[in-house]
Amino acid sequence: MQAFWIQLMANFFKENEKKKVNKKSTKSNIITIDKLDLNGCGVGRYQKKPIFVTGSLPNERVEIRIIEQKNKYILAKLLNVTKASEHRVVAQCQHFTLCGGCDLQHLDYAEQLLFKQNKVTELLARSGLSRELIDQLPWQKPINSSQWNYRRKARIGVQFDKNSQAIIGFRQKATNQLVGIKSCPVLVKPACDIFPLLKALLAKLTIKKSIGHIEIISAETADKGEHLTLVVRQIRPINEHDRQLWQEYAEKYAWTVQFIENTKGQDNSDVHSGISRAELTYKLPDDIQIQFSHTDFIQINQPVNLAMIEQALVWLMPESKDQVLDLFCGLGNFSLPLAKKVAKVVGVEGIQVMVDKARANAKSNQLDNCQFYQADLNIPWLSSSWAKNNFTKVLLDPARAGAEQAVAQVSQLNIGTILYVSCDPATLARDSQILLEKGYKIAKIGLIDMFSQTKHVETMVLFQR
Repeated sequence: MQAFWIQLMANFFKENEKKKVNKKSTKSNIITIDKLDLNGCGVGRYQKKPIFVTGSLPNERVEIRIIEQKNKYILAKLLNVTKASEHRVVAQCQHFTLCGGCDLQHLDYAEQLLFKQNKVTELLARSGLSRELIDQLPWQKPINSSQWNYRRKARIGVQFDKNSQAIIGFRQKATNQLVGIKSCPVLVKPACDIFPLLKALLAKLTIKKSIGHIEIISAETADKGEHLTLVVRQIRPINEHDRQLWQEYAEKYAWTVQFIENTKGQDNSDVHSGISRAELTYKLPDDIQIQFSHTDFIQINQPVNLAMIEQALVWLMPESKDQVLDLFCGLGNFSLPLAKKVAKVVGVEGIQVMVDKARANAKSNQLDNCQFYQADLNIPWLSSSWAKNNFTKVLLDPARAGAEQAVAQVSQLNIGTILYVSCDPATLARDSQILLEKGYKIAKIGLIDMFSQTKHVETMVLFQR
């Protein structure tokens, strides 16, 4: 019986604590925002707790309504800005407050870059970099391009409301529901205004609810030059009426349209069909052409990608006798431009299909001093045959998970120069600490603003022993 009452009282207090923690407020409050967190969300103090207010900026007085209370922090909704920051600007996108694609459109662009640099600095400090080294970081001029109309690849979601009307757009913030988009100013032209066209087209389809999503890619093909390719994911096979309708729109707007139907072939793979099929390409320095398919990873900001490669070549200072190891090489985005400058490049990638395409890209560009290998770089690879070369320089361009195991092994190769291209400052900070502990120093560091108007940060760091 005593155990029963103890459990009952425990449940009572647990339930009361739960109610207290999740309590919502119907009234509004005025608070001051002190800073932005690492995700670009405004942070203030309320009832001795940090309070997070999406859409607010430092030094602003804002009217908020609490939407959720936790033990250690509070979430609130921004109702009104009573005293605006001098760095606040009018968001260019009409969907900014709902769409989850951009985070910083309300912040002046120069301040966006400062926020991103401070984000990298803070994460490096958290990883163990001393205040003295933080203050002495050799920051270089950031790589950037146009703030708008830069994104050349995007996946557009398709949902249908209760009236079977298509909702075409991107996910809302923190949900799986779509925002119906009319125009997206970060997409390249003419992709930014494609949404009304797709909505009109889908309204005419006979099996429109079979569409899962539509991927758009701005790239070159041999027959059309640079134009839009649309990849339509079908959960059921397309019929002839709908195929003809897509054909009409494709001809009118100069699209290439491909379909991926959720019908398994004999090898259990998706069946690909289309109005026309063409190899997609994009350009690199020295007239290099990279061929890719819609499933391949490419850098979505072409002007920034070109500038990033050029900077990598300048920072690495490649010489004709150099042998360069390119880890996480992908399609050869860095490998092929490097091969034009050095004696040999060895590219290593975890996915065999990407390795095959990198080899094909080297061959089509008549580069015979590139070798590409498949390997899981997160497990020991120093005994691999390709690792036995006398490398003089290393380039790493990992995914967001970073290159912890690869960096630890690279540090054992006694190579004086390492260039790290990062798309996640948290994993960059972790991996940098490994190299710093092995006797390397940061010779140069710079932002790469691949994703203007968002919280996402890319960084290039040159390490020298």
